[in-house]
Amino acid sequence: MNYGASGVVIENRLDIEKERETKFGEIFDLNIADYPEEGVFIKAYFSQQDEQLDKKINQMRKKINQLPDFQIDIGPNMLYLREVAEKDWATAWKKYYDIVHVSEHVTIVPSWDVDKYEAKSKNEKIIKLDPGMAFGTGTHPTTKLSIQALEKYIHKQDTVIDVGSGSGVLSIASVLLGAKEVFAYDLDPVAVKSTKENIKLNGLEHAVFPMQKDLLKGAEHQADLIVSNILAEIIVQFIEDAWNNLTRDGIFITSGIINEKRLLVENGLEKQGFKIIETNHLDDWVSIVAKKQ
Repeated sequence: MNYGASGVVIENRLDIEKERETKFGEIFDLNIADYPEEGVFIKAYFSQQDEQLDKKINQMRKKINQLPDFQIDIGPNMLYLREVAEKDWATAWKKYYDIVHVSEHVTIVPSWDVDKYEAKSKNEKIIKLDPGMAFGTGTHPTTKLSIQALEKYIHKQDTVIDVGSGSGVLSIASVLLGAKEVFAYDLDPVAVKSTKENIKLNGLEHAVFPMQKDLLKGAEHQADLIVSNILAEIIVQFIEDAWNNLTRDGIFITSGIINEKRLLVENGLEKQGFKIIETNHLDDWVSIVAKKQ
């Protein structure tokens, strides 16, 4: 990176062979034949336009050869140079992202496919989405579980808080399902930017209000429903704040929870006084719906 690499990839055969207790996310279909039988590939990408490239490669080779001085076993230490075709990596991922029918009434359509898609019925809610670098494409089980719960529990004119808004998909779904207003919070400025862009894409600037915020710290709004698709360890940190920010009989939808962490969240909710009214499963993931009594 010090020599100006635009990206570095480390390919280690053990990453594929290693047994894991849980998927804890998405496991991609990688070909083990592309990985070295021993050692690792460390790939760095440089521009061919760099006039200093040859000089930099020689300097890197020299530094690599010095690593044994620091008691680092560098193995075979073979350095290859290969030309790769120019590609628009920023958009190459789009070919793997397709239309997602989340539920009977909610469909997520990539922004670049909107013109090609026709609603299957007049009741279908279409979310236009360009997730960019933020979480929430609709393909992940936790996003599907969250939207299905919103579809069931949201009421007309509800005020909603979306904690960890990511791409803004749950905020947009909330409005399309009847919410009057949604306050979309995320600590990551990239996610806040993504939420704003997707709100504009769906013409919902009047109803969804994104802002950078650490969970519910300093949140002043009272909500009829709070939804959060994060991780179990994060959810338990703001259960008390969720209670305080919910109106009487308010609903708290939590997702992003792996099966092994279900009791952690349920115990935290019940200790606070919430009544668990529904638990749903999809693959190895859980969504819990709780009510403020």
